[in-house]
Amino acid sequence: MANTRRKAAWEYFGEELRRRREEAGLTQAALGQLVFVSGGYIGQFEQAIRKPQLDVAMRIDETLDTRGFFERLWKKLIREKRFASYFEEVAELERLATKICDFAPLVIPGLLQTPTYARAVTVASVPFATEAAIKDTVDARLERSAILDDATRPEFWVILRENVLRTPVGGPAVMAEQLNHIASHIRNRTALVTVIPDAEGAYPCMGGMLRLMEFEDAPPVAYTETEYSGTLIDEPAVVKSAQRTYDLLRVAALSPEASLDLIASAAEDHRRCARTT
Repeated sequence: MANTRRKAAWEYFGEELRRRREEAGLTQAALGQLVFVSGGYIGQFEQAIRKPQLDVAMRIDETLDTRGFFERLWKKLIREKRFASYFEEVAELERLATKICDFAPLVIPGLLQTPTYARAVTVASVPFATEAAIKDTVDARLERSAILDDATRPEFWVILRENVLRTPVGGPAVMAEQLNHIASHIRNRTALVTVIPDAEGAYPCMGGMLRLMEFEDAPPVAYTETEYSGTLIDEPAVVKSAQRTYDLLRVAALSPEASLDLIASAAEDHRRCARTT
């Protein structure tokens, strides 16, 4: 549904571009020459096949005397796409959830990430991204975490693999800060975080991350994610199976107290490493 709405909005962008171009008595080729792109590109913008760069939208405004209309519309449409298409509905649902249960075997869950950790993960995933794109991704992730500061925040349960604590994402100083941030959430009782030690060996859900969400007046859902895609699941039998898997993960994890000790110890290890590098 979100993808359909966004496609319709870009089609509106194209329709307005065509209408205002024709009102100005310009062909696609003529407008393209004035804004330094080909006429074919203008045609593709008008058909919502391609999306113009911001500087092109600004030159279109200047050429057609549209007083910043296309610049404002471009910024609104780009800003609205804050998440990967497969995660958009998940981001909406987490704001409505009364309980969120995350299992994270590889990286710190987004709701617990610090700005520096989130930036390091983003740069590692998209090494050629612009600074503006990186900032937007990090900002979107941090905005999501605001639900944990709200008076009506959901119960937030997190199970981490110990290797998540040990991997120095962004370097040891960044990692020490990140683990201290998690410890603060635990001590403030805004999150209940436990850890499955590496010595545990095999564990349930070895395929990837798992999230469960419960709601006030709607059935629970499950969400799984790999590096390239994610799947939101609402089929009751599958959600029930995912809930059972999460119960098994809880059994494999250390107690909350022992987990906090392990997180604090790992943070200190990273701090020592940062001092010697």
